[in-house]
Amino acid sequence: MPKESYPDDITLSKPILELVTVANEFCYYLDTIENKSKTGILEFMNRILPLLYLKGSLIPDMEVENPDAKERFVTQEQWEEVFNALREKFGKQDEFWIIDPLYINDTEPLKASLAENLADIYQDMKDLIMLYQKNTFDARQNAISDIKELFGTHWGYSIGNVFNRIHHLLHSDEAEPPQFEKSLDLF
Repeated sequence: MPKESYPDDITLSKPILELVTVANEFCYYLDTIENKSKTGILEFMNRILPLLYLKGSLIPDMEVENPDAKERFVTQEQWEEVFNALREKFGKQDEFWIIDPLYINDTEPLKASLAENLADIYQDMKDLIMLYQKNTFDARQNAISDIKELFGTHWGYSIGNVFNRIHHLLHSDEAEPPQFEKSLDLF
């Protein structure tokens, strides 16, 4: 019997399927960003990023049986398309200052970018989705193992980096008047 048909296949468990679902919604939104407003983007991110973080924190440990099945799909050009679209939407509000815990010995603020952090999260999520959709046990195992590692070293930090800025832009004097977007009905 192939591994895909085992009922105990952790790669098809509820926490994994929920993470893939949320990652897919995140990527789809960014893939269709051209008609979205800055406020709509911020409101969507304000809702989906905590959910994505929560789902990332629930990823089980995964031992990979075939590491050769690991792949990356998002090209530099695709990353730049997402980055440039976001940067254009955010304009002068894209850049902000953070104290990054990855640089614990350096207490100087670092300049950060909403567009860069969100494009980085997009790259990790899109790679997860693409590898997971190959729908083989080895591909799913590698996708899960990789996204768990990247949660701890990359996209988990990126969510933390941008969340305060998004909250500030939505709820401060810098905020634009709210505009309802149909896509917000997702949550």
